[in-house]
Amino acid sequence: MEQEKIKIAIADDEALFRAGILFILNRVPEFDVLFDAENGVDLLEILEDTQEKPNIILMDIKMPEMNGVECTKIIQEDYPDIHIIALSSYGGKTFINNMIAVGASSYLLKNTSPKKVVETIKEVHKVGFCYDEWVHKVLDEEIKPKNVQESDNLFDNDLSRRELEILELICEQYTNQEIAERLFISARTVEGHRKSLLKKTSSKNVAGLVVYGIVHNLVHVTPNF
Repeated sequence: MEQEKIKIAIADDEALFRAGILFILNRVPEFDVLFDAENGVDLLEILEDTQEKPNIILMDIKMPEMNGVECTKIIQEDYPDIHIIALSSYGGKTFINNMIAVGASSYLLKNTSPKKVVETIKEVHKVGFCYDEWVHKVLDEEIKPKNVQESDNLFDNDLSRRELEILELICEQYTNQEIAERLFISARTVEGHRKSLLKKTSSKNVAGLVVYGIVHNLVHVTPNF
């Protein structure tokens, strides 16, 4: 049985860059690039009009009409199953902070190697996030101090021991099936706990859970790269 391909869309205002990334992605057998857009408004219109939605969107940040931060925020509200990978020329803490805060599952610079882009797409599709060492540094230095005061009691957040256990395994990049096998429970039970975690932490996706776990000192996550 043929494995289902990862469906991808691209949003970037630079036509030459779009053409380059399309060339790279179209050469990967596991990928199916559905469409590309030149800004956030264009992207949202295509998403609304098309029946087949992408699994992952590569999102530029600085675009005319609607930037990547605004667009990502809307997509996470309207299409929470879509993962956003920021792909930008800007590596400043403010840019990273803003994109992660609205739900981006990964953040890459445009000078990233094609191999790393491909690996990141696969990792995000598999486990829901992919943060490198620099993004972790930003989380620790920028997001954590603004969102939480460290507490000695891990259970002040109303998460059960089992939920904390599953949160830690999610942050260690285990899939639902792998968590189920590790904890000797069903994948359906894991999914139930995952949904409960999303609700209790007000997270939109797995990336949000990871950020929550980091800023509340509930987990330690090893950078992907």
